[in-house]
Amino acid sequence: MLNIIFFGAPGCGKGTQAARIKEKYNINHISTGEVIRGEIARQTELGKSMQSYIASGELAPDAIVIGMIKNYMTEHKDAVGNIFDGFPRTTAQAEEFDRILAAEGLSVNVMVYMDVPEEELVKRILLRGKDSGRADDASEDVIRNRIAIYRQQTEIVAEHYAKQGKYVAVDGVGTMDEVFDRICAVIDTHR
Repeated sequence: MLNIIFFGAPGCGKGTQAARIKEKYNINHISTGEVIRGEIARQTELGKSMQSYIASGELAPDAIVIGMIKNYMTEHKDAVGNIFDGFPRTTAQAEEFDRILAAEGLSVNVMVYMDVPEEELVKRILLRGKDSGRADDASEDVIRNRIAIYRQQTEIVAEHYAKQGKYVAVDGVGTMDEVFDRICAVIDTHR
């Protein structure tokens, strides 16, 4: 089973590229952000507990996110592969994810980091916010807070996979096709 982590700051294009990679390689795409937003929309207990974190741009608590991923892996044991978009976001999540995969005889194949400068990220998210209706995409202050939290708490996860030789950075600036081709080249060498 091919397990790919898409990694990068909010607005780097993880979701856009994951949808294309899903099609090309016939693998599943799990976006923790979409799962959480879906729970919020349905007003489930998980959604209600997560709403305040999302609104302020904060990260979801590890235990909730890890539980979601573990459930997902259990339900998709027969998949050809998975793209994890927005997970893991902390070193604790990465370590637990490695244990969950190892228990099934699996591991992460590669972490693809999409490198995009901060000003470009802000511009992209504000543009997305005009269409998405997401409150966390409409405020530059919230966007910059999300990026700052990413830099403080999430960026260090890359070190975890770099130590395992599974981290590869790609230039996330360019046309969608250019970025897609860069990502495919990485995936093809880690299959």
